[in-house]
Amino acid sequence: MKRKVILEVENLVKHFPLEGGIFSRQQKKVHAVNGISFQLHQGETLGLVGESGCGKSTAGRTIIRLYEPTSGVVKYQGKNILGYNAKEMLAVRRDIQMIFQDPYASLNPRMTVGDIVGEALDIHRLARGQKRTDRIYELLETVGLNPEHANRFPHEFSGGQRQRIGIARALSVNPKLIICDEPISALDVSIQAQIVNMLEELQEKLGLTYLFVAHDLSMVKHLSHRIAVMYLGRIVELTDSFALYEKPLHPYTQALLSAIPIPDPEIEATRQRQVLKGNVPSPIDPPSGCYFRTRCPKAQEVCSMSTPELIDQGDNHWVACHCV
Repeated sequence: MKRKVILEVENLVKHFPLEGGIFSRQQKKVHAVNGISFQLHQGETLGLVGESGCGKSTAGRTIIRLYEPTSGVVKYQGKNILGYNAKEMLAVRRDIQMIFQDPYASLNPRMTVGDIVGEALDIHRLARGQKRTDRIYELLETVGLNPEHANRFPHEFSGGQRQRIGIARALSVNPKLIICDEPISALDVSIQAQIVNMLEELQEKLGLTYLFVAHDLSMVKHLSHRIAVMYLGRIVELTDSFALYEKPLHPYTQALLSAIPIPDPEIEATRQRQVLKGNVPSPIDPPSGCYFRTRCPKAQEVCSMSTPELIDQGDNHWVACHCV
């Protein structure tokens, strides 16, 4: 049975203008997201991966309009939300919530945990009085905290506990889609596993859909149904999790996967890594054609002349490469 498409992103672009000098004729800009497209199905987890600075977090924030997009289309349940006014977006944000990367910075240190979790209930007018208090206690228990924690402040908690508070806040309005912006990268490894297991349990229990932004490929494989690989603001490969790890087609994906350690000393000692040469080009002045060509071992002349399109190579395995 084919699942319903809950989110559809078409050619999403986000550029950040830079202030030019006195004698600058043309204003420069950071090409953070450069025309990405994908669909997200109800109940699915789509992993969005890539090295630091590739634009994956910016993509997540632009989808929910924390950043206003430069161009493109974002359809939520079939309707383009980029043209919505503030009142219309308020209703959308009840359905689409976000878990932020840094649990230290994303919680207001002057607010109690109860007020942090209950703030969305107040904004959307979902509960008052004792009903509000009961809902806050229920949310805290859902994420593995105690009701008495509601009267404490964020600085009294560990990093893992703070992230649980952030998750409780996201769940407070009963969302359908949650954008997880590297929610485990700032946590210890043992705590990461706890948070990921909890997210899986919540997905199964509440029927949630996740856009999971991360750079830890091992964790993304465990959690995601499909994975999109980004490089310098563009999606270069998109397929289901198993196919990506068993048969990566794009040279960048192959290099990323070869960097994952294997927990077998003999295999780890004998396998060959694909080490990329050179540095990531500047997003202010990206190369012509394929952005990856300056580091690609398979680059050809055509790679500098035209931008490769994301093409289905069979079995919904999408790749943007002239050499595949």
